[in-house]
Amino acid sequence: MQQLQGMDASFVALETRNSPMHIGSILIYDPSTAPGGFVRFKDILGFIESRLQLSKTMRQRLVRVPFDLDYPYWIEDPDFDLEYHVRHIALPKPGDWRQLCIQAARVFSRPLDLSRPPWEFTVVEGLDGIEGLAKGSYAYITKVHHAAIDGMSGIDLMEATHTLRPDEPPPSTPDTWKPEKLPNPVELLGRSYMNAITNPLKQIEVAAKAAPGLAKALKGLAAKEFDVSTEMIAPKTRFNRKISPHRVVEGISVPLAEVKAIRTLVEGAKVNDVFLAIIGGAMRRYLEDKKELPKKTLTAMAPISVRSKGEKDTMGNQVAAMIAPLGTHIADPIERLQFCHDRTVNSKAMTDAMGARNMTEMSKASPALFMALGAQLYSRLSLANRGVGPIFSTVVTNVPGPPIPIYSAGAKMQSMMGLLCLTDGLGLGHVVQSYTDEATIAFTADREMMPDPEFYVECIRASYEELRDAAKNPAPKKAEAKKPAAKKRAPAKKATATKKAPASKAKTGTKGVASRKKAAPKGKGTTKS
Repeated sequence: MQQLQGMDASFVALETRNSPMHIGSILIYDPSTAPGGFVRFKDILGFIESRLQLSKTMRQRLVRVPFDLDYPYWIEDPDFDLEYHVRHIALPKPGDWRQLCIQAARVFSRPLDLSRPPWEFTVVEGLDGIEGLAKGSYAYITKVHHAAIDGMSGIDLMEATHTLRPDEPPPSTPDTWKPEKLPNPVELLGRSYMNAITNPLKQIEVAAKAAPGLAKALKGLAAKEFDVSTEMIAPKTRFNRKISPHRVVEGISVPLAEVKAIRTLVEGAKVNDVFLAIIGGAMRRYLEDKKELPKKTLTAMAPISVRSKGEKDTMGNQVAAMIAPLGTHIADPIERLQFCHDRTVNSKAMTDAMGARNMTEMSKASPALFMALGAQLYSRLSLANRGVGPIFSTVVTNVPGPPIPIYSAGAKMQSMMGLLCLTDGLGLGHVVQSYTDEATIAFTADREMMPDPEFYVECIRASYEELRDAAKNPAPKKAEAKKPAAKKRAPAKKATATKKAPASKAKTGTKGVASRKKAAPKGKGTTKS
């Protein structure tokens, strides 16, 4: 048995019918690379079964302590059944992108059975209506509980279910996995009693480790190495209320090379700054259309992995959080990118001063009972509707994917799009994911808060295009006469004259599954659960 850490346990405590706490992906495959040029469902089952030993997640289930007096435990499931976790469906004709997103939203809105290993793969056939895909292509809609993985350990799980070559043989080492006996309630209560005795010592130890980071943060604040401004506390929007059980999912794919070109618009900008600026522009357009755009900038919670090399194959979450203002109050795209870069540098300095790892370690000493009760009361009392909750507007998580093609059951993965869990007060989340030469910007949203996901897709596309076009046609620099020693250039102020391409006329130049569908009429919500 292995006990969950504090952050992992919090995802179990936050689990409700309206807020299932799993993350996942839509993965699309071309079977023409597989032996015989096609893949049957039993081939997928056999492939996954042959590689189960490479993943700790896939055969472990949760055991909760009675009355949630202590953190849950992982045990090797004595009743593991692979066919329960891998399902098989097909889209009706025409089998287009819209139908796949609808099906993904419905699958994703259903909670996982936590009495079994908390993951599911749904194989979806009948994608022949998606332009650009080879005939016979299929998809995986994956769901894995957030208590088991974060973005980086999710990559490890993907490695266990994929190969680098279409004909790669199964592992040659024997599978030595053994199931465990379910612990009885008395045993679990006994363990919780012992942990309750030692927990105060753990809290003192964590506080001692955190003290230098706090002192360093105060010193850095006094020295103005970073600032704590009101920009880091976001105004409330339609996405910061109690959520429903229904979801919408969508996204676009863009060339990774173009994203890298956009970052050159601002000196020192990172790829992640570009994605924050794109999402900031999209949320600005969307809320402006609803006449709900706040004057103050919205913010994103950006997870930061603190997973060490020695923890590469371990389960659970090793992440800290950084608040990233999105510049939604800025109309000019280059000024917004400059703002996102500047504020991200500031937030990183503050996070580094406090110690990202210490922030993660502090969660491990939180009493399990108080954590569970707090999560339940927050949901039942609808505190998110009363303005109590997260200080950020959305989530933007950047997950690096494989830089080379990978295969599952011999079929080549064509594209990948990430999906997120939502919770009360956070009804919109974004996943930015790279794979070979493309990047996807995908979102998961509450259906009641976003009834028109196709319009938000167009907002993302338009925000991306104006930055892409600005990178292709940068504004000319003004000559600085009689100033041989020029001051440091401020590109955000000089870029206001950049010509913007109308979103309705500009071509995206994107590739990947999301760009193959036709734009839906504004205001019609279709990708709903």
